[in-house]
Amino acid sequence: MAASSEKRLGITTRWRWLGLSLIVLLAAVAGLGALLATAVVIAAPVVFLSAGLLVFLGVASGGIWLATRRLPRDRRERTRRIAFAVGTLAGISVFCLTMLVPLQDPRLPPAPVDGLAFWDLPTGSRIAYAYRPAAADAHRDTPVVFIPGGPGVADMRGDLEYFGQLTRDGFDVYVYDTLGVGRSTRLDDPRGYTLERDVEDLAAIRQQIGAERLILIGHSYGAVVAAGFLARYPEAVERVIFSSPGGLYSLPAAGGNNIQSRLTTGELVALYRLLLWPRATLIWGLVQVNPQAAHALGDDPEMDARYDRVYNRTRPSLHCRGKPLGDELHGLGFYTNAVPRQPWAWLRPALEGKPAPALVIKGACDYLTWDSAVDYLRTLPNATLAYLTDAGHNAYQDQPERFLADVRAFLLGESPRDALHDARKPAGYEGPD
Repeated sequence: MAASSEKRLGITTRWRWLGLSLIVLLAAVAGLGALLATAVVIAAPVVFLSAGLLVFLGVASGGIWLATRRLPRDRRERTRRIAFAVGTLAGISVFCLTMLVPLQDPRLPPAPVDGLAFWDLPTGSRIAYAYRPAAADAHRDTPVVFIPGGPGVADMRGDLEYFGQLTRDGFDVYVYDTLGVGRSTRLDDPRGYTLERDVEDLAAIRQQIGAERLILIGHSYGAVVAAGFLARYPEAVERVIFSSPGGLYSLPAAGGNNIQSRLTTGELVALYRLLLWPRATLIWGLVQVNPQAAHALGDDPEMDARYDRVYNRTRPSLHCRGKPLGDELHGLGFYTNAVPRQPWAWLRPALEGKPAPALVIKGACDYLTWDSAVDYLRTLPNATLAYLTDAGHNAYQDQPERFLADVRAFLLGESPRDALHDARKPAGYEGPD
């Protein structure tokens, strides 16, 4: 009889401590909710972190008080003190260690570039760029400007080496890091990263170059920037190339065949280990509710280093399987990539009917939708679609010779070899609709 009573007492005790543990977990969730709610209106970390802590302590103490109110009086106070001390100490310790300690990712600079220089633009942006002059015996008046994608991704050295080949055809070539990327300006308020700001930066760059017109090559989000520039300054565009273009309404346009679906199980595990670390998750959540609060907690050097690691884990999805990935990229821009951007509903109507000759290049296994490319053909009357088999989102890296041949043909007024006669998906297309 005594043994049975002791057994029941042991079971009851275990269930009671399990209940108290659940109360602490509920208090942690409530505290996190209060933290995010406070961060919506107050960006100071000391304020929104304190709000989260106070709610956590209040919910934990109230829950423990309710859960222990029926205990015998001689055990009640002792259990409450122990549960509150252990629960709150454990909760606060875990929070401090996983959410307040800065991420310890290595900070590696972008790859060095010969001839690196800067434009100080009237928009307030300080933009890093590099320039290659045209061959002396075949100089053309209109320069080529390459706009990288992401937003937040740039490979100035690689882009300059690749698109610098166009100097042989007489073109001056410029590549640059957009705002918030590489060696260019970071903003104190991440809400300033917008398509409109990138378009105005490009307009100011044209003034810096002193060119009457530009030939634009925009990749991914860079294609959206090129489209925005064409929409607002059509007289300043001689020709434009949209490489694996982002949507004319918003980003991303990945359908059901997104980046994650292209990764192996091992690659996904490595990626989510980075994405789901509590501090990284908290800062990402803060970006969604108040980018200023996120920036105040996690600065650019810390979060750019984390974004470097995340991006380099996703790179296999940007290529067809079996294609070489090349060197890892560093110096990328977290906040310009992560900050929520409202759909640019103005872009398609403003772009419609612009007469500049345009070339849209799409890879067979691009993770972006087919429709995101075809939309450019519907909108622009003088657009041509080139389709590259065995090429992914970064088609110019997967099929460098064919991509460059199509670009050169288009710039020289010839028909690209890979041009399609209509906008229907080819039989071997592997991407989403």
